[in-house]
Amino acid sequence: MTTLPRSDTDGERPRILIADDNQANSELLEAYLLELNLPIDLEMAVDGQDTLDKVAAFRPDLILLDVMMPKLSGFEVCQRIKRQPETQNIIVLMVTALNELGDIERAVNAGTDDFLSKPVNKVELLKRVENMLRFKNVRDELERLRCYIQRMEDDAGPK
Repeated sequence: MTTLPRSDTDGERPRILIADDNQANSELLEAYLLELNLPIDLEMAVDGQDTLDKVAAFRPDLILLDVMMPKLSGFEVCQRIKRQPETQNIIVLMVTALNELGDIERAVNAGTDDFLSKPVNKVELLKRVENMLRFKNVRDELERLRCYIQRMEDDAGPK
C-alpha cells in the first residue's frame, strides 16, 4: 500500500526536528523558527540515537541536525536516514561548528541536503528553512500527480 506524501493542503503542518545535544543551541533554533510565522510542529532530540527514534515516531519533514552529538554523530544519523526508503526524502540541514572542506565533503557524502555553520545567522536559517519546505511541497505535489497519472493509466487498462 502506498501512502501519499503530506502537503499543506492536507491540513498538516510541516514537522521540524531539531537535533542538538546542546540545549541552548536547540532553544535558539526553536526561537528562530517560531519567527517564521508559519504553523509548524517542532520536536527536539538530544543525541544521535534519540534523533533516529524521533524520526521514526515524529516523521519530520525537515531535520536541523548537529554534527557533533553523543551516541551517533550527525554524519552517521544522516547516512542512516538517507539509506532507508521510508526516510530518504526527509530534508536534512546540518548545522555545525565544523567548517573545514573535509567536513563539508563528509556531510555531502553522508547525504545532507544543505548545511549551515555555527554560529547560525537567523536570516540565513529562516530563508533556507522556508526554501526547503517550499521544495518539499513541490516534490510532494509532483509525487501526488505521478500517483494520480499512474492510477488513471491503470484504470484505462490496455488499449
